[in-house]
Amino acid sequence: KVGKLPPLRSFSFLTLRDLEFSFAKAGRGVASRALPAKAVSFAIVGVLNTLIDVNVFAIAYGIFGIPLIPANGLAWLVAVSFSYTANAMTTFGPESGQVLRIRDYLRFVMSGAVGGLVATTALVIAATSVPVITAKLISIFAGFAANFLLSNFFVFRSKRADSK
Repeated sequence: KVGKLPPLRSFSFLTLRDLEFSFAKAGRGVASRALPAKAVSFAIVGVLNTLIDVNVFAIAYGIFGIPLIPANGLAWLVAVSFSYTANAMTTFGPESGQVLRIRDYLRFVMSGAVGGLVATTALVIAATSVPVITAKLISIFAGFAANFLLSNFFVFRSKRADSK
């Protein structure tokens, strides 16, 4: 006998109130002229982030001899920390007040993990119908879109919205 499940109220870091607010704001934000400028800034930080990731990995793996997976994990951690800081200070400076917060950092890391899942899912699905390199490009775009939207509407949402 299957018991009745309790109503879904929240995930550990994401509440339904957060989702309701984020989706409502997304509808208003898409029409905003500021959104494309933020996307470009987010992409520039992403390019710098990629350079940091590759270099930290190369140093950890190639020079210090750290094994492949730990070297990649270290590179990702350094890169995501840079990305959070750079985006909090520039792309989402007005929303963050240019203040670094542990809660926002953890949300940023979680949103990055979701973005990675979206990118991987897009890669697997697209690879069934297009060449793998094309599928990889599609997955990069999907991951970028997911990361940007989560950062804009969840991680760095305006503090005025939090007070409602």
